Amino acid sequence: MTPAPQAVPAVPTQRGAAVGHRIGIGLMYGLWRPRVLGAWRVPATGPVILAGNHAHALDGPMIIGTAPRPSHFLVKKEAWVGPLDPFMRATGQLKVDRSGTDRTAVTQAMSVLEHGGVLGIFPEGTRGEGEFASLRTGLAYFALRSGAPIVPVAVLGSTDRQGRLIKALPPLRSRIDVVFGDPFEAGDGSGRRTRKALDEATVRIQERLTDHLKTARHLTGR
Repeated sequence: MTPAPQAVPAVPTQRGAAVGHRIGIGLMYGLWRPRVLGAWRVPATGPVILAGNHAHALDGPMIIGTAPRPSHFLVKKEAWVGPLDPFMRATGQLKVDRSGTDRTAVTQAMSVLEHGGVLGIFPEGTRGEGEFASLRTGLAYFALRSGAPIVPVAVLGSTDRQGRLIKALPPLRSRIDVVFGDPFEAGDGSGRRTRKALDEATVRIQERLTDHLKTARHLTGR
């Protein structure tokens, strides 16, 4: 008996990401006062990976709304609840199961890059202090497989507590700094994709992201 062919996961559309980008611009600039530095560093065309620090739930929407190009972010499946599920599907975001290797999410993310799109990822894998202290290998995997440059992004000020009207959000109309860094390649130029190459690339990435975060804090005084 011939096994039934497996369904191919749908590729997130650029049109959906563009809609999400416009919504993000309206919400982020309407509710807060983003100060964006270095957006010109994001390549205008071709595949790009935005790698952000993650200390607050607002970080993803803030990057989506302030980046110069529409983006597809990997978002944990726990966030896809109620009306957020169809909304995030419609805006081109990617659901990921962090309990193991989510092959559907991996395939969709690679499709974004293969089609010259922008993939957003929080390389720490979960929300924490936003210090890039412990990186998973997912970012290195996507960068080595696709050859896409990584642009570090530091979101600063989203964790401010003073003056909050809504506990889960930064104070409305408060300033949030979003600093984009110089794009860089994760590989060492050898083209290797072995486990050792992946681990070495993760170390290089962590060093570059940590350095960018220090620079962003110096520039913004955060």
